Amino acid sequence: MNGETRLLAPLVPTRGYFPDFLTPPEGLLGLDNALGALRETPPARVHTELSRLSHAHPLPSWIRAMGDGDVRQIGRLAGTLQRYHDAAVAPYWPRLQARIAADRAARGRALLDGGADQLLATLPPMLRWRAPVLEADYPVDRDLHLDGRGLLLMPSYFCRRTPVTFHNPDLTPVLVYPVEHPVPRTVPPLPPEHSLGRLVGRTRSEILRGIGVGCTTSELARRVDVSLASASQHATVLRDAGLLVTLRQGNAVLHTLTPLGTALLRGGVPAEAAYERSTCG
Repeated sequence: MNGETRLLAPLVPTRGYFPDFLTPPEGLLGLDNALGALRETPPARVHTELSRLSHAHPLPSWIRAMGDGDVRQIGRLAGTLQRYHDAAVAPYWPRLQARIAADRAARGRALLDGGADQLLATLPPMLRWRAPVLEADYPVDRDLHLDGRGLLLMPSYFCRRTPVTFHNPDLTPVLVYPVEHPVPRTVPPLPPEHSLGRLVGRTRSEILRGIGVGCTTSELARRVDVSLASASQHATVLRDAGLLVTLRQGNAVLHTLTPLGTALLRGGVPAEAAYERSTCG
């Protein structure tokens, strides 16, 4: 990934302007659509936007060639972006998507509860809604007039401190803003057995652990030190939740954990992985 980072760094500096054509609106439809739109960017636009970028710092030869209309370099850029995405974004996409989805849900609820005013008022603190103006702690002093075009709000996991918008005011107005990042824990997480107890209750977590490789209701009651009736009741609740199964053997019943119950007991680690870890450790 270091090679891709070195290639892309001149196009996307840590501060200041970067070309608008790098973030086509087709990106809303997925990476493939975005890269397809990137490849189809008119050469005149590529030249104009890269010329503006070159005013800030010298550009490598391949980027200058792209600005001069070399379509092979546009293809090279698209391939580099694909490889960077595969290495730096795709492995973490479920986590990123979860944070973005949470933000979208919060904004959607605000819109339903109080309309556009409440939606804009709940944006992160670097954005302030003073009707009819949305103020932003933007890196440069500029005004963006919507002129009835609307505003597309885009939460971003990677946007930090300040929002981002297109440099060209004639493009569809888009405001990219940072999602809220959870504060890192200052205390170690609870051990799995404590977390399980908070989830299902202390007695039921002990019931799950007491079952082991299988036991009858009377054996379970002795292991957990509860009455026979209590053991039977808790086992029924856990069985209805899909965490254990009960098989009748003569006059007795045998309780065993389901794969879901085993994974929950081991803190989300599947039984096969837990076994491999224990035998290899």
